[in-house]
Amino acid sequence: MSPEHIIDRLQSASSGADGRIRSSRGVRRRGDSDLDGHPPQAGRRLAAVLVPLVMHESGMTVILTQRSAHLTEHAAEVSFPGGRMEAEDDGPVGAALRETEEEIGLPRSQIEVVGRLDDYETGTGYVVTPIVGLIRPQKPVTPDPFEVAEIFEVPLAFILDQSNHELRSGVFRGKERRYYAMPYEGHFIWGATAGMLVNLFEVLRKG
Repeated sequence: MSPEHIIDRLQSASSGADGRIRSSRGVRRRGDSDLDGHPPQAGRRLAAVLVPLVMHESGMTVILTQRSAHLTEHAAEVSFPGGRMEAEDDGPVGAALRETEEEIGLPRSQIEVVGRLDDYETGTGYVVTPIVGLIRPQKPVTPDPFEVAEIFEVPLAFILDQSNHELRSGVFRGKERRYYAMPYEGHFIWGATAGMLVNLFEVLRKG
């Protein structure tokens, strides 16, 4: 799949006539409750992540991080670079770019924002806006060791192969929940991150 096709699919799915970035399905939220049936918690906190698509000559990849084990939330889990939106951020895009630079040292000047996916409501109380950005490799990314234990890349072809999308179940806070999972070379990609990758698959596979 060429970068041009990806840009076309994302922009046609997420850009409105007024130029504002919109969700891939209009104004829609998806989340853990779509799979497990449990309603989301009240008092949601806003967050944003970057879905970084790296344009290598050998093919495109998606950057993911393994969070540090000592963190109080989502410790040791696989995630996109990102975090809570702050008052000084210029919306979800500003938050995603700021957090990406803080967590993996990737400056916003190297990121071409091309769209967004559906907001995702997590079972831990967040509404997360995934911002999709294209990146041309220029220099190695460097993790902030306090937040990020490891940075790794997954081929986009792996994400676009639906046979890699597993639907699993488990007990979380006393309730049985269903979630997507995409195990990849020793990394367990699951939950909200896997759900957003499924959303990316749906957008790119249309048409």
